[in-house]
Amino acid sequence: MHHPHVESPSIAAMVDKLLAEHRTGLLTMQEAIALLRKRTGTDRSDADLAGLIAKKAAHLGIAVVVDGH
Repeated sequence: MHHPHVESPSIAAMVDKLLAEHRTGLLTMQEAIALLRKRTGTDRSDADLAGLIAKKAAHLGIAVVVDGH
């Protein structure tokens, strides 16, 4: 039986941790996505991760720079 892909314990919790670590510094979306992939091994799309990061950053009042590259 094929099981759907299950993420590591909590991508959302890792996003919270990542944002907390960079609360006073500048973090680009690409850097945040790269760090999440490195820490979690997730295969979620960049767009999916970017949406999650942007939503959580906005909720926490943390600026994330979206670069055009």
